[in-house]
Order: sequence, then C-alpha cells, then structure tokens
Amino acid sequence: MTTSKRTIILVEFPWGRDKDPRVPLGHASLLTSLKKIGNGEIISIVSPINDDTTTPEMLNNRIMSITESADEIDLAIGAYVWAEEVIIRLLPMLRASGFTGRIILGGPQISYTPDGLEELYPEADVFVRGYGEIAIVALFNEPGEKTIEGVHFAGQEDRNEQTSVDLSLLPSPWLSEAIDIKDQKFVRWESQRGCAFRCSFCQHKEAGKRLERREFDERRVMGEIDLFCRSEVKEIAVLDPIFNISPIANPILQRFIDNGYTGRLSLQCRAEKCNDEFLGLVSELDVKLEFGLQTIHKDEGKAVDRINNMRFVNKWLDRVNELGIDYEISIIYGLPNQTLESFRETVDWCLKKGVPVIKAFPLMLLRGTQIEQHRDEWGLIESEGCMPVVRESHTFTHQEWCQMDKLSNALKETEGDQPKSISELSRIANNLDTNMARFQPLPISV
Repeated sequence: MTTSKRTIILVEFPWGRDKDPRVPLGHASLLTSLKKIGNGEIISIVSPINDDTTTPEMLNNRIMSITESADEIDLAIGAYVWAEEVIIRLLPMLRASGFTGRIILGGPQISYTPDGLEELYPEADVFVRGYGEIAIVALFNEPGEKTIEGVHFAGQEDRNEQTSVDLSLLPSPWLSEAIDIKDQKFVRWESQRGCAFRCSFCQHKEAGKRLERREFDERRVMGEIDLFCRSEVKEIAVLDPIFNISPIANPILQRFIDNGYTGRLSLQCRAEKCNDEFLGLVSELDVKLEFGLQTIHKDEGKAVDRINNMRFVNKWLDRVNELGIDYEISIIYGLPNQTLESFRETVDWCLKKGVPVIKAFPLMLLRGTQIEQHRDEWGLIESEGCMPVVRESHTFTHQEWCQMDKLSNALKETEGDQPKSISELSRIANNLDTNMARFQPLPISV
C-alpha cells in the first residue's frame, strides 16, 4: 500500500534590495518550522517583486511544473501590498491551468483585512491572520483539521481571529542553517516582534496583540549574535519595530561589545525611550539609530495616536549629538490635520536640530489600520497604482501635497549634507519635481 506524497510550495515576493540575503527572514522562519516539524516535501520559491522575471506567467508555469510529481499539494503565498497586483493575476491563472491544490494566503494583506477575504481572493481556500509559523505546520501536517487558531477556511464563518504564537518555541533560521550565513556580509535580524504602541497608521500593533511576550528566547538571541560575530557579518539591520523598549535591548548591545563586534548595527528606536545606559552602550559600537518622529505637532500626532513627548525627544537627541552617535529621523507627510505649513515646521525643526539625515515618507493607508478605516473622517484621498499614498485631505490640497513631496525629494537629494533651515531647503525643492518612483520597488541588480 502506497501513501500519498504531500507537498507544500512556500512562495515569497520580497521587495528585494541588492545586498539582501537570498532568503528573506520571515520566509526563512516559516521554512525552518516546516522543516523541523512538517511531514512532507517542502519547496521554497523566492521571487523578488522588482525582478523582471517575476511575472504571473512565469510563476504559473513554475508552480504547475511542480504539481506534476505531487499527489497532494498546498500552495502558501505571503501577501504584501507591493505584490498585490501579481497575486491577483496569478491565482485565477493557476486555477485556469488546472491547479487543484489548496491555496493558502498569509501576510499583512491577509492579517489586516477584517472581513471580505473571499471576495478579494475568490480562488484561495485558506487564510492565515497573524504570525504563520505554527499555523502553516498545522495546515500541512493535518490537512483535514478545520479549527486552527487564526486560520479562516473559505466557506466557513470568518471569526477574524489572529494566530497565537509562543516566540520562545520557534526555531532559529540562523542556528538551524535555514539561512546560510557563509559569506553573508549583510543580514536582517529580529530579536522581538510586535509593538506596544498604538499608532493608527501602523500594522505592527495588531501583529503583536496576541503575543504573551514580544522577545524571542534570550538564549536564541545571544546564540545568533555569537554566530554573526564569528561569521564576520559586516552589517546588521535590526527589524524590531522599537528596539529600545525591549527588556533585553541593553544585554543585546553588551553581547555585541563582548564579542568585539566592529560591524554596523541599524536600530529602530523611539527617542523619548532612550536613557544614559542605553546610549552609553550604543556609543561603544558602530550604530545608526533610526528614530521615527513623524511630526512635532500634537494635533497631528493625536489624530494618528502618535503623540511625541517633545521635551524628552529634545533631551535625548541633544545627548545623541553630544556622544557623536550616528542617527536619522523619519517623518510623514499627508497626515490628518497636517498642512503644508505645519509640515514645513516639522522639517525646519529637524534641520535646526542638526539631524544628519531626515527621511520624509508619504502616508500610506495600509489595509486594516485604524486610519485606513476612518479615511473619510479626514477626507484622505489616495493616488492610483499598486502602492497608493495619500495626496489630498481636508487640510491640504493636492498642489500643497506636491510641494511637500518636493521638500521630501530635496531631503533625499541632500542626505548627509542637509541645509540648516527650511528656507534653504525650499530653494533646492523649487528646482525639483515630484518623484514618487523613489518609494517604489527598484529593479535589483543581477
């Protein structure tokens, strides 16, 4: 008696950068769990969305060729905003080509859709909301099971539940060698997931809501640090939404110091959550702190549940400047209650503060966020395309938005040598055009 051969194809469409690892960290974490606990053949497809070869036709042919040697097959796809157009075209193409296996969708586009998933993706059979490591293993190992937490099956009542994950139980993709560290000089890494704050434009807060603890097992974290240092990784971009709120943030930095690490660390932080001990450790390493400020104005911050304590922001940025620590600040244009003049004031504050790099990003209404659900309250109007941004509201016209975008473009053009005031920046901006292409996935080098 022969047993059927179960196969799962795990597909990822990353926004690829030239120096990125071939296997993205999130995809590797799913692969690691499947390889450790899954029962069957596991096939990985990583196809950067900004690679010319990533087309629905190519993907359809590749997936259909795999089905020829599989008895039972699952196709699991990570859905991101930048890959939405490809996924929407690929799924009906697969069904038309005769694909009869289960189609499983997860990722942000699924996790933050409160209802209507079957209308958006009528060809899909299963939807996973939240972190998918445990759910994908359960789906693969027990294909007949219909009561998996955070999983919605097409045709059943949608309870809009998120998965529950114990991060301490997840195997490390680095230590298990799912990601090959050999000759890898740049890595993206995480020591925690989710976020304790409530910013209404961000998806991180919902992702972490079901986590009993946000940090990975400390032994795993320290083991990965030791591995990076032994392997002479030159640059580590830490993906933690807010690194310096973690209870193990300082021990992590100390571990790098104890290893004599001389590479570069990039850490996303909140300025008002800094303290002398944290900055003292940072100053012993080659670190770039990435502060999300968004706006200096209380009414704009209140509208998106992101109010800054500017007294503490001032205090700790002064200390960062005194210590000579490299840093950058990101701000947003297109916020509710924002005007052209208030955006100029935020930019001017950063320039006069001597911030070495200021990055201004357009507001995106990410699926399922509070601001996306209440867009009409602020009169937020989006652009067209696969990654739309807010370009008009009750408080600024499209023409005024274009002036904000030119200022953003001028900040990009002057990174590392930014003007000292908004009047100087405006003179540069007046000679520039709007340039939304810089926020789209750029073609990667072959």
